[in-house]
Amino acid sequence: MIDRETSILLRDAARKLTERVATPDYVRRLDRERTYPYELYEAWVEAGILALPFPEAFGGLGGSVLDLVLIAEEIARPSSDLAMAFGGSMFCGLNVLRKGSEAQKQYWLPKLISGEIRMSISISEPDAGSDVGAIRASAVRDGDAYVLNGQKVWATAAGSKNNVLNIYARTDPAAHYRQGLSLFLVDNDTPGVDLRKLDMLGRRSVGTYEIFLNDVRVPADRLIGGENKGWDCVLSGLEVERVVAAACDCGSARGVVELALGYAREREQFGRPIGTFQAMAHMLADAMTEVEAAWALTRSAAELLDEGKDSLREITMAKLFAAETYVKVANIGMQVCGAFGYSMEFDMQRHFRDARAATIAAGSSQMQRNLIAGLMGLRVK
Repeated sequence: MIDRETSILLRDAARKLTERVATPDYVRRLDRERTYPYELYEAWVEAGILALPFPEAFGGLGGSVLDLVLIAEEIARPSSDLAMAFGGSMFCGLNVLRKGSEAQKQYWLPKLISGEIRMSISISEPDAGSDVGAIRASAVRDGDAYVLNGQKVWATAAGSKNNVLNIYARTDPAAHYRQGLSLFLVDNDTPGVDLRKLDMLGRRSVGTYEIFLNDVRVPADRLIGGENKGWDCVLSGLEVERVVAAACDCGSARGVVELALGYAREREQFGRPIGTFQAMAHMLADAMTEVEAAWALTRSAAELLDEGKDSLREITMAKLFAAETYVKVANIGMQVCGAFGYSMEFDMQRHFRDARAATIAAGSSQMQRNLIAGLMGLRVK
């Protein structure tokens, strides 16, 4: 396990690395050219950031959920989009750690930590988003392999180099989805896998993909957790995914406030900086207050999870509040920056576009509210 002093050093190192590699010009270029942040990912590998949550037995550092949250908040400051590259590999790798066989862990985790491979998740389909039970992609056993057919969509980072898709498919179409889904690891260049990068409003660098599976043969040893145990895999990583997503939203929201504050201090109108006008100052004060509140919720939830306590309610509230805070402060940032914020030459418009996905990805705000209400004893229909 990492002690607190080492954790702080890692967080500070992540901040310096992000400032050095993910410069404004670099992030703008990736967004403009819609290219994956390979240089930044490699820097994460070299710094040991990808090793953070994994046990030392597999080449990891043995970090906690809070350690992961502290790092995620730092690397998401310049761009929530780039943080998705980090999160995807982390969540998928942790699923292998929890549900994979010993042989699978020994094979996959060192490759992920060393940067030899990346991982991304693929659950959603055209008719299956929040409703996981509507998944129709199929996997049929054929000798020592499974044959996958179907379609996936909204798959973040699916087209990156050396990426292993974590695909959920039905192995028992007659069973309830909780007893009929399975998780497969599929190289994205496997014959029969066809990827199409989608033209999205925001989060253009890491990329969002549609995936077509046409008689894709997957060796049986690529099945994680056992046949028809895919729902267990979904649940096992849900809490960590959402608390880290909340941390990323906190980091990006903080980046927005810092950007708007810097502009408000420098931009002059009527002979003085616009930040000295009460109307502007109060908007920025509200924005910073809400970011700090979201961060406090997120840290508290991560600490509860590390302590092994029931933290579903706190994690869900953190995810809901952090996502909506990012959207809110991005809107404030646009107002503070005025026409400059609306210009494609400046960074605020990118945050404004990227933030809009926060209340949809990793569980929509409506699903989070339903879950919170249910935990309060209310039966929401």
